[in-house]
Amino acid sequence: MTESSSPPLADLLHAAVTTVGGTERPGQTAMAQAVAEAIDDSSHLLVQAGTGTGKSLGYLVPALAHGERVVVATATLALQRQLVERDLPRTVEALHPLLRRRPEFAMLKGRSNYLCLHRLHEGVPQEDADEDGLFDPFEAATPTSKLGKDLLRLRDWSDETETGDRDDLSPGVSDRAWSQVSVTSRECLGASKCAYGAECFAEAARERAKLADVVVTNHALLAIDAIEGAPVLPSHEVLIVDEAHELVSRVTGVASGELTPGQVNRAVRRAAKLVNEQAADALQTASEGFERLMELALPGRLEKIPEDLGYVLMALRDAARTVISALGATRDASVKDEDAIRKQALGSVENIHQVAERIVEGSEYDVVWYERHDRFGASLRVAPLSVSGLLREKLFEDRSVVLTSATLKLGGDFNGVAASLGLAPESPQNPEGGEETAPRWQGLDVGSPFDYSKQGILYVAKHLAQPGREGGRADMLDELAELVEAAGGRTLGLFSSMRAAQAAAEELRGRLDTPILLQGEETLGELIRAFAADARTCLFGTLSLWQGVDVPGPSCQLVVMDRVPFPRPDDPLMSARQKAVEEAGGNGFMAVAATHAALLMAQGAGRLVRASDDRGIVAVLDPRVERARYGSFLRKSMPDFWYTTDRNQVRRSLAAIDAAAKAQGA
Repeated sequence: MTESSSPPLADLLHAAVTTVGGTERPGQTAMAQAVAEAIDDSSHLLVQAGTGTGKSLGYLVPALAHGERVVVATATLALQRQLVERDLPRTVEALHPLLRRRPEFAMLKGRSNYLCLHRLHEGVPQEDADEDGLFDPFEAATPTSKLGKDLLRLRDWSDETETGDRDDLSPGVSDRAWSQVSVTSRECLGASKCAYGAECFAEAARERAKLADVVVTNHALLAIDAIEGAPVLPSHEVLIVDEAHELVSRVTGVASGELTPGQVNRAVRRAAKLVNEQAADALQTASEGFERLMELALPGRLEKIPEDLGYVLMALRDAARTVISALGATRDASVKDEDAIRKQALGSVENIHQVAERIVEGSEYDVVWYERHDRFGASLRVAPLSVSGLLREKLFEDRSVVLTSATLKLGGDFNGVAASLGLAPESPQNPEGGEETAPRWQGLDVGSPFDYSKQGILYVAKHLAQPGREGGRADMLDELAELVEAAGGRTLGLFSSMRAAQAAAEELRGRLDTPILLQGEETLGELIRAFAADARTCLFGTLSLWQGVDVPGPSCQLVVMDRVPFPRPDDPLMSARQKAVEEAGGNGFMAVAATHAALLMAQGAGRLVRASDDRGIVAVLDPRVERARYGSFLRKSMPDFWYTTDRNQVRRSLAAIDAAAKAQGA
């Protein structure tokens, strides 16, 4: 149906909002109109839509009305499920009488998210099974063990599920159990070669997506589709990226590579029985050289590839290329399940070849570094210095793109986020960007239905000492204990490191009667449920809590940030990006470190007000937010709370909030 024959957008939005039992809001209406205009003129739009705006309907309604296929990419499983299980069914039902058609929708994820029937029925290829001392995990795992129970339940579930989607299995299973019944895209035999191809859950999901008007996917699959040149998403005219503040990080992850001794050794074992002795020995020798080198590796960036590492990587690359050729030229009918074993070996060796070759070639646009993990040992990593050029070339061509989040304006404008996405700065004189070839885009802040200045206070403890790298902030812990006590619990503690969260939990558990929950001591879902259920409880944790907690009401009335969450000074990728900006004449600290911190602080502060009757305080226990020159940039990036540095005023406000909550029985 063409846009001209569609009913007025206002009527469609009213019908959708009424059906879901919501209330039309000015911000939602403005967003829907802007999305419709961007789609109509094939331009791009960045929309900041605060919590409570109803942004899902703000983009779904105009997208469905336009009538072209749309892909919606999100960062979190929670939003994907909300869209497919709640928002889309209701919206389609509401719009059907007006549009006189019923748009179809489907969810599509990466292949490893779906149960593989070949793995389930034929078992894990012997090379993988041998690594765990198992030949057939279904037979060798005892029925009473956790792994055995998970595998038996997966086998039963395979007869019941229509989707084979891991996220439809409740309760879930361990990663180890799931790895026994799933494959990556590299390991998949392909529908035409697999005995179970006609029943394949992953292929069925792709076929449903091809027929759907709306395809809901995740940022990672979107990045793979855009970067790797092998389309996994169906062709589409409109792309909507929700939770767009996460996109650069997810694309960076997909565009990164890693080599570890364990990974290389697995590839050697997988290939050894399938290729000639000469090829296998060459890969084995190269693997041993790499492992010896990694034993001595010290964490940090490699601005120039050391000569010994260069030789080892060239040996790995050349040996891997020989094995790849040999794997493609030989077949051994005596090897059980030989195709699956061969495909798995090929995928492992191809990855080694690609990463080794990429590092040896030494692109000026890549960052290479060593990492060392206490448990997993050393790894060699490579990542793009920037993904902005990649996104500009791959994301914004041949389709209209809408990017939305509650956090896209940093320091008062969209330019920081836009630059990271490959978009030129927006200015009043040149709203179409600074270059004629740059994609046309517009930024729009539709606000929030919440009155932040009356519902919340932003408190910066300017009297505290500036945090140092050595930790051990006694004055900060004193301040935190007093705030938690004044609030009567009800505190979400957001810490810049797990060590800081653990130290604070240990200290306050010794000082206060208030229950303190700590991330890592239970699953995140259980912790959040326990936090929401008891208003006296506090929850302390790190990164995932800054963005993943939605607890409206009296259980979360104090959000505390221990310090500005700048990237670690020794983070190789962030340091390299900062240096690159400085060499180009820009302010590397503001463009990278301060922007990273502002994004997290905006997300963290957003945990406080989740409903129109929420009240509370965001307390930042880092005086730099008041004293430093960049402090105003950080404050402007957060919701427009009433601002103070008066500690006594904050304690009085917390006591009043606590008393009001107790009077209401919370």
